[in-house]
Amino acid sequence: MKQDSDLRNNLKSIRTRLGMSQQDLANIANVTRQTISGVESGLYAPSVAITLRLAKALGCQVEDLFWLERDLPEIEAVLAKPVPNGQQLRVSMARVGGQWIAYPLIGKDAFRQDMIPADGESTSLTGTNKVRVRLLDDNLDTLHNTVVIAGCAPVISLWARATERWHPQLRVQYNFANSMAALHSLCRGEAHIAGMHLYDPETGEYNTPFVRDVLAGKEAVLITLGVWEEGLLLKSGNPMGIRTVTDLVALGATIVNREIGSGSRMLLEQTLQKEQIPFDAVQGFDNVLKNHQDVAQAVVTGVADAGMSTASVATAFGLGFIPLHQSRYDLVILKEYLEEAPVQQLLSTLGHRMVHSQFEILGGYDISKIGEVVATV
Repeated sequence: MKQDSDLRNNLKSIRTRLGMSQQDLANIANVTRQTISGVESGLYAPSVAITLRLAKALGCQVEDLFWLERDLPEIEAVLAKPVPNGQQLRVSMARVGGQWIAYPLIGKDAFRQDMIPADGESTSLTGTNKVRVRLLDDNLDTLHNTVVIAGCAPVISLWARATERWHPQLRVQYNFANSMAALHSLCRGEAHIAGMHLYDPETGEYNTPFVRDVLAGKEAVLITLGVWEEGLLLKSGNPMGIRTVTDLVALGATIVNREIGSGSRMLLEQTLQKEQIPFDAVQGFDNVLKNHQDVAQAVVTGVADAGMSTASVATAFGLGFIPLHQSRYDLVILKEYLEEAPVQQLLSTLGHRMVHSQFEILGGYDISKIGEVVATV
């Protein structure tokens, strides 16, 4: 029987993984070697009887061997970031504000420590920022039950994993972004929640002035995740004897900085301005890294003598720490998302002991007000 153009198989990959030749499999399944060759090449669609024999011979289910391409849904989605024209992409997917969002898994966005599994692959561009995505399975329920958080706090992943254990049907997608980038992602409809820790010295407020400015009339609530200590990461034992930011210049220390829009960079700039220290007087001020882990790694490996991050990151990497400021880390959520069941499930776990214990054992966080609504805009 000629192969159905929609019928796909991975007979060869399973056979070779088991160390079997085509003739070996043919002998066990009681078919000819030409049959095996025809199925693997896509030139021959096996009968039900042969399909069952092949599955039995390989010790797997029929569904593991064969599937219909047309069974996999294809949907239109908005790209969360620009990509080269015509490039085929691995993407993760979520439903945000009534539309599908495709998050390209490119470069560092494709990894945490291991590679992030994709939900689908793009098949074609349908506009300047839209793409057709062929899903890799038909489990749309998982995509509908995905909550997207943009932020830079490492504890977000702890919260997400604890929540998924408590609500197995819920998936939390954590997209790394600094505070301002996360807020703009929320404004563009690419995330349900933005995490941020920005301090406005003019008003003495955390986060709220920036939210009002960026969201420009959209209604949102700010919920506290915790208060963390921010300051200087130093080599273990502080061999240079750094105590303040003025020592960075006096002792000729080299730092690594964060990118514009991050709370850590903003705090460093505000602290230097308060001490009337020009930015260019600090060695390495323009050496930019894009997350807390990379800053810590730079200090650990000796690339820099110091860097801005948090007490919890210092503890995780075994580094010294000079506290400079306590920053409130808030979750910004558009009011229109608050009634969505996946978002409610995620927020409900902020009061759960399983989440609290993860934060407490990490250290460097005051979670006495976790889950409290601190502002509405």
